[in-house]
Amino acid sequence: MNGLYRTIAGRTRSGRFFAKALAEGARSSTLCVNAKSGLLARAGLRWQCSNTFPRIGSDPFNMFERLPTSLHPNALRISSGVRAQHSSTVASPILADASPVQGKELQTEHTEQHRQDHQEEAPSKPIVGWWYLFSGSLVFGIVAIGGLTRLTESGLSIVEWNLIKGMKPPRSQQEWEEEFEKYKQFPEYKLLNHHMTLPEFKSIFYMEWAHRMVGRFIGLSFIIPGAYFAYKGHMSKIIRNRSLLVAALIGGQGLLGWYMVKSGLSDEIMEKAHAVPRVSHYWLAAHLGSAFTIYSIMLVTGLDILRANKAKAIENLRLILKHADVIKFRRYAIGTAGLVFLTAMSGAFVAGLDAGLIYNEFPKMGEGYVPSDMWAMSTRTERNPNPGPFWKDLLENPSAVQFNHRVLAMTTASSVGALWLYSRRVKLPRNARLAVNALLAMAGVQVTLGITTLLYLVPVPLAAAHQSGSLTLLSIALWLMHTLRYVKR
Repeated sequence: MNGLYRTIAGRTRSGRFFAKALAEGARSSTLCVNAKSGLLARAGLRWQCSNTFPRIGSDPFNMFERLPTSLHPNALRISSGVRAQHSSTVASPILADASPVQGKELQTEHTEQHRQDHQEEAPSKPIVGWWYLFSGSLVFGIVAIGGLTRLTESGLSIVEWNLIKGMKPPRSQQEWEEEFEKYKQFPEYKLLNHHMTLPEFKSIFYMEWAHRMVGRFIGLSFIIPGAYFAYKGHMSKIIRNRSLLVAALIGGQGLLGWYMVKSGLSDEIMEKAHAVPRVSHYWLAAHLGSAFTIYSIMLVTGLDILRANKAKAIENLRLILKHADVIKFRRYAIGTAGLVFLTAMSGAFVAGLDAGLIYNEFPKMGEGYVPSDMWAMSTRTERNPNPGPFWKDLLENPSAVQFNHRVLAMTTASSVGALWLYSRRVKLPRNARLAVNALLAMAGVQVTLGITTLLYLVPVPLAAAHQSGSLTLLSIALWLMHTLRYVKR
């Protein structure tokens, strides 16, 4: 044992102290060293302390849980035959009995595991977060352009879908006339625009062409930088997989857009009495819902990445977000954001059925708060001898669709107000407090825009602002959720 003491003592200053303490402990059985003192910690040792030391077994030097490189077991020649001479109970640190090869393998395995853990914890680069926010701003812009395209009835002006050839608009007079002749073959021209001139056609054509070109630009501006960032290792594994999902959603968004346009080009519209050539409101809602989903993912992901690179902000939020009141408030905020999204989708049904052109009054609808023809499609009358199921009223009856949108809008506005009142009682982070105040203000603006749009028979500027306002309200709701969520590095 004296040889072992000399070996340990020769390594570090703390080792000399420990060797002396070990010798005294073997003789007196009353020694207990506090690891928090730092004396053993400086030697890289972990000490398990108790009031008394347990009896040393057959291998009295199998005592250390971990040694630093300078005190690695490989450097010590330990004889397993040595026995403790003292019979009283002793507590000692435990030295792992390992061969030089085993010790080297364990050290290599520990280093590899540490490197893997470090790589998993590393967040994506801040530039990836800014790229996500830039892409989200483009999606916000195309939603606004799409609203204008619908309101100006320009969406059916291009009757073909060519991913590459469609990027070039007509230039010569002959090309314009050929494009105009294609448009004349479909229901919108035959039923609504049969007096349209070529200059008038050019105006609606350019509106739809711009909408499609912005969509192509969004796809390229997301896929090309995304591939570069992934190649350079700027993305974490989670963000890389999420980027693949978003790229697939962008491609699917283009397909949804074409099927939506195609639904308005069907000749079946000509066979229906009093039919109005327009796209299916189901496809319109799917197209708009997909855009809102893509935008939401981009916004939340960008904000998460930027905050994940701010270690101080993350640590400050950790304790606040663990409070029970904050957790409960966050659940209410998530429910409110879901209501905002649902109300926006019901607005797509209103737009697709032109339901905003009826009952242009508020808060009543006709003589009451509920329209008299709420269940017209599912009620047997002389004009409707074969009524359909009740759900067709909820989804296809313009009066019922507008009523549903009103109810959802008022419910959402009330929920936002209740959430703001509840926030006065909760200790929230500064950004969360700002977000909930902004949410209340934007909800008031959006309700005002909706009522004004209805009362003035859906003028294009107000209707476009109302649609953009819905996405703005959703953005603030998502921002509020983000401020209340802990983002792991």
